[in-house]
Formats: sequence, structure tokens, C-alpha cells
Amino acid sequence: MTGSARRWSPSWWATRTALLLTGARAERISVRHRPVHQDYRGLVIGGGEDISPEHYGGDIHQRVRLDPERDALEIGWIEWALAREVPLLGICRGAQLINVVLGGDLHQDIRGMRQFTYNRPGLLPTKQVALAAGSRVATICRRQRIRVNSLHHQAVRKCGDGLVVVGHDLDRIVQAFEHGGKRPIIGVQWHPEYLFYLPPQLRLFHWLVHQAER
Repeated sequence: MTGSARRWSPSWWATRTALLLTGARAERISVRHRPVHQDYRGLVIGGGEDISPEHYGGDIHQRVRLDPERDALEIGWIEWALAREVPLLGICRGAQLINVVLGGDLHQDIRGMRQFTYNRPGLLPTKQVALAAGSRVATICRRQRIRVNSLHHQAVRKCGDGLVVVGHDLDRIVQAFEHGGKRPIIGVQWHPEYLFYLPPQLRLFHWLVHQAER
């Protein structure tokens, strides 16, 4: 899993726990945590700070919290996974970055787009997402409507090459995508690692491990 370099990272510990529950052993990769090898079977790109706007033609003058070192590190790992067809699960920022690497772009600030949902962040599953019938994500979660948490103020605008939107919230903001072909790529805008106690959320990690085993 790639993510923040902070010494205490709740996302890392939550994701590690979710993967342990699905039978996988996780390794942390960040600008401070160097990989011990490159023989990984699956990759989680975790949440965190905003992506630098120059990567997707955004407004470089807009006030955002950036981490250029992390951008470079994770772009490299996404490209590594794409070249080897290693399964990818993108979470929040991670989903956005996968989309950007594949040529998509982002809404830099969705707060003004909200009409039916609020902008207040939270870890509890208080927001509703509709999943496309027959989509991979709906099949995995065994739901067409799912409750999620929300910690983001940016979101996917245009999907990158091969990606298909399969989840929206009540404001029609993208909440989930997957690859339209056979490539094992899923991105979700919420944080399933903090909801691993809910079976539909844990199944996303089961999917990654199953793809890795194949």
C-alpha cells in the first residue's frame, strides 16, 4: 500500500487490518518507507493530500495542500502496476491519481457542486452511492446502493483511458470507477479501510486479494 509518510497513519493501519482479514500481508510504501522488493501481487493506492494540479491541467494558483514527492512516488508505482497488469485498488486520492495517470482529470473543488449532500467530512457511512447494475463494483459489494463515508473535496471529472464510471452520489459526483475491459482496476472515492467491519466494504479488499492470487 502506498500512502502518507507520517509516522502515525490511521489509513495504513486500517488498510493493513482489512488485508489481514482477507488473508493478505501488507507492506507500507511511502517517501519514508522504501519497498524491500518489487514482486508485489496487488497494490493499494491510498488517500491523502491533493494531487498537484500540473499533473492534470488544473489551476496551479488554487490553494491546495500538495505533496509533490508523494505524487512522483505513486505515479511511478501506478505505472509499474499498469505495465505488469498488477491489480490496483485506488482509495480517494489514490483513485483520483490512477485516473490522472490514465489521462483523466479532476474537479479541483466540489464544495460548490453540492446540493443534496453536505461537505462535512466524516468516517461513518452517512452518504449514499448508487452503483451501476452489473458493474464489477456492484457485483463485489452485492449492492446497487451502498452507504459510504466521505473525506474528499476533489473528485474525478473525466475518466482516463479504459475507465468507466460505475458509482455516483446524490449530486452525480463520481464515487466509483472500474476498467471497462479485463484489467483489474477499481477506484472508489470513499474510504473502505475505515469501514472494513461492514461486509460490502471488506469485499473490495477480498476482490484485490482474489485478483492477486490469480
